[in-house]
Amino acid sequence: MPWTTALKSTARTGFTLQRAYNEPLRALRGAIGAGITAFGALLLGSPQLAASAAIGAFIAGVATFQRSYRPRPLLALAAAAGLSLSTFVGYLASPWPPLFVLVVGVWAFMGGLAWSLGPAAGVVATNTISAMLVVVALTENVPQALAHAGVIAVGGVVQALLVVVWPIRRWGAQRDALADAYASMADYARRLRHDPFAGFDPDPLMAARNAATVTRRQARNRPAELRGRRGTMERMRPAMAALADPRVGAAEEGPERDRAREILGAAAEVLDAVARAIRTGRPVEVPERTYRALALRSTGPVLAGAARQSGLVLIGLLADTADSLESPGGDGDASAPLGGLSRPSVHELLPVAAHAVRRNWRWSSPVLRHAVRVGVVAAVGETIGMLLPFGHGYWAPLTAVMVMRPDFSQTYSRGVGRIVGTVLGVVFASVVIWSAAPNDWVLTALAVTAIGGAYLTILTGYAAMSACIAAYVVFLLAMDSNGLVSTAEERVGQTLLGGALALIAYAVFPTWQTVRLPDRLAAYIEAGGRYAAAAVAAFGAPSADSYRAVREALLDHRQARAELVTATGQAADEPVRHRGLRNSQLSGARSAMAGLGRAALLLEAHLPPLGDGEPVPGAERFAAVLRQETARAAQAVRLGQPVDLTAVRLQYQAWAEELPDPDEDSTDPRHLVARDARFLVVALEGLQQALRQDRK
Repeated sequence: MPWTTALKSTARTGFTLQRAYNEPLRALRGAIGAGITAFGALLLGSPQLAASAAIGAFIAGVATFQRSYRPRPLLALAAAAGLSLSTFVGYLASPWPPLFVLVVGVWAFMGGLAWSLGPAAGVVATNTISAMLVVVALTENVPQALAHAGVIAVGGVVQALLVVVWPIRRWGAQRDALADAYASMADYARRLRHDPFAGFDPDPLMAARNAATVTRRQARNRPAELRGRRGTMERMRPAMAALADPRVGAAEEGPERDRAREILGAAAEVLDAVARAIRTGRPVEVPERTYRALALRSTGPVLAGAARQSGLVLIGLLADTADSLESPGGDGDASAPLGGLSRPSVHELLPVAAHAVRRNWRWSSPVLRHAVRVGVVAAVGETIGMLLPFGHGYWAPLTAVMVMRPDFSQTYSRGVGRIVGTVLGVVFASVVIWSAAPNDWVLTALAVTAIGGAYLTILTGYAAMSACIAAYVVFLLAMDSNGLVSTAEERVGQTLLGGALALIAYAVFPTWQTVRLPDRLAAYIEAGGRYAAAAVAAFGAPSADSYRAVREALLDHRQARAELVTATGQAADEPVRHRGLRNSQLSGARSAMAGLGRAALLLEAHLPPLGDGEPVPGAERFAAVLRQETARAAQAVRLGQPVDLTAVRLQYQAWAEELPDPDEDSTDPRHLVARDARFLVVALEGLQQALRQDRK
């Protein structure tokens, strides 16, 4: 889209305020932690020390609000450690302005690289830069610098202790993630009743998988109702799809279709009840009529063949889930034969972090480009702030660093929201100080109130949260006798300057997702081919290893799809044209790949139980060709060359001639795999047709 349209769209997003607030008790808990630290430092130390204590407690509290499944106390302590280190290192370099500018730039670069570890790490690392810029101005010697670093660490410890002694919805994030996944499965069942080919969003399942990844200590304390549920849920989706699909399941019309709809409707009710039970920790409450609907004629003549098999599998999985929640027990995550999912502990994180950084240490990586961009902007902003005749020149680099994100849409929308919110917060706080002339204790109370407002409005919008953050910073700095040397006009001017630096930097040195779309689509095609090939190969060599390979390929397929969806959404807001792919090609390719995913899902649903199936001859040979040709097609997309998948169709035709003629009502694996593989071929022909258009 044109630059003017893109800027209008992102600006509108930045101004948007949602009618959503954080949990008031959590916001109150965070504000109390900041208040304890700030008032304690003011009582025992000085106003400057109280300001540092409040900053440390606030940022440590922000870390506990990030979307992370690690223990909240650990997040607060990690943030406090980073803040303490950054402020002390910044002070050591502050006597030499050129060295301090270099340290700020390098620290910002390292903070940018932290995004390779995830958004939570990126946000916390960004906040350490802001602490370095602000707290350094409050210290005058090494003992003071150590004292300020110490009270910042104390702020994190206080927040961590409050989380421990005042737990609010313990394991709430994990409960919500798993409950959302069950609710999404219930919604899928309802949509299948009316649309047998309804699409499915796997994002809730991916979130549930992340939530189920725990440290050893978490695994020992995890509630029983969060153990071993996700794997059972994952196996429901193929059974639902196979039951609803008229090509392999219930007939399109008639008694079979009515029975399939009845089972799917009852499944949705059970899954909703399970979601409520997991979210609240209460027993499952399923109406008796729902159980009767599932049991009614479930083994009778209404459903036959593969449809009956899929219905029985689904009913059995639903019963297992409800029964396990009624009598919770067991340990680990029963997600197929993979076993439990282990999250690295603190001492195991270093090699994981190093691997993540190495993976992004290439010029095409958005994370590395973001790190370079934010490092240069922080150094330039700090240099300009030093040259300006103001007492608080850090407002420009502070704003720039807090605004910048690895993608265009977030940087520009947050930039607009940050600028507007900061201006409003600065003006409001300055007016309050000038009109009321509050003492240090009142200023501390006002700062703590603003901190509580920032916690409360995290979900409301970046402009609202930025206004609260700006107000709390002004209130804290006003506790210094020189705190108002920098006027509101100067603060606003530097905020505008910092925002402009961030926006200009992205325009000059962008990271466009648009130009990465061919690579993202190629990765999606390759992952989809591996998933389909693994499912076919499992018929040729049914074993625990081949079934595990199907599961792993499915996870890779979901991840590749999620990355393509994210990149497509970000590219839609960018002011550049598609290079190598037109919108119509991308849309057609995604539709064809969705069909490939559905076909692979049917294959997965029809895999015989371990030990019950005989190898299907020729399946592994066809799977090898399928894997090879989809990889070749993916490389053609990357290079902008024509895609030719004819070899898959020819190999399927040769293979089909070796197998018995498909019987629509048969549950013989040879019939099922031949029938389902035909849908793979049709989907790949659609992909070839979608990408055969003239590329521009």
